[in-house]
Amino acid sequence: MGPDGRDPAPLSAVPSRSGRPFLLLSTRSEDEAAEQEYASFLRFGGLSPERLHRVRLETGPLPDLDPGAFAGILLGGSPFNSSDPAEEKSAVQLRVERELGALLDEVVARDLPFLGACYGIGTLGTHQGGVVDRTYGEPVSAVEVTLSDEGRNDPLLAGLPGTFEAFVGHKEACRVLPPGAVLLASSATCPVQMFRVRRNVYATQFHPELDVDGLVARVRIYQHAGYFPPEEMEQVISLVSSARVGAPSRVLANFVRRYG
Repeated sequence: MGPDGRDPAPLSAVPSRSGRPFLLLSTRSEDEAAEQEYASFLRFGGLSPERLHRVRLETGPLPDLDPGAFAGILLGGSPFNSSDPAEEKSAVQLRVERELGALLDEVVARDLPFLGACYGIGTLGTHQGGVVDRTYGEPVSAVEVTLSDEGRNDPLLAGLPGTFEAFVGHKEACRVLPPGAVLLASSATCPVQMFRVRRNVYATQFHPELDVDGLVARVRIYQHAGYFPPEEMEQVISLVSSARVGAPSRVLANFVRRYG
C-alpha cells in the first residue's frame, strides 16, 4: 500500500489533466536569466505561453493557489543553496524556502506532478529528509549521467539512453537520498543526479532545460556568482560548447506529455 493507505497505481497510470496549464516557479533575480529560463522550459516542454504560467518567487510572496489546479509544477534552478547556514541566507531566500516547503507539503501528500531542476534537488531533498551539502558539487560542465535500473523503467526517462551527457553546475548536491526516495540517475562525480518521491514527484541535479546556447548565456550572466573564476569564463564556454547534450530535454518533454 502507498503512504495514504491505498494501493499505488502503476507508474503508467496517470489521471487525465488535459487542458490545465503548467506552473513554473522561478527564483532568478536577473531578468535576462529569468527570461532565458522561461523560454527554455517553453521550448523543450513543447508548451505555449498560455500553457506555462510563471511565478517569480524572488519578486514577492507566492500567490494563494491550488497546486492541484495545474497539470504539473516545474521548479527552475536558482542561485540559492539550501544547505547554506540560515544566518547567511537573505530574507528573500528564507521566505522562498518557507513557501516552497509549504507547497511541497501538499504536493507530496497529494502526489501531484512536480519536477525540480537543479535547485529542485536541494529543495525536495531537504524537504524529504535527505542530506544536502557541498560534498558533491560539480563545476559548470557536461558530465556523463547513468540511469539506474529503476530509471530505465521510469516514464520520465523513456527514450533516453542508459548513459547520456547532461549539463551541470552546482555548489551543493544530495549526498544521502531521502527515506523512501527512488534513485533514477547518477554520475561519477555526483551520486544523485535524479530521484523520485512517491509516483509523481521528481528532482534532477542536471539541467533538462539547457542546450549549449542556453548554458553559454547562463555562464555569462553568472560569471561573478562563484561557480568559476571570472577570468576563466571563456575557457568554460569553450569547454561546454563542444559538448553533445540533447537527451536531457526529453525529461521535460516526457513530463509534459505524461501529465498534460
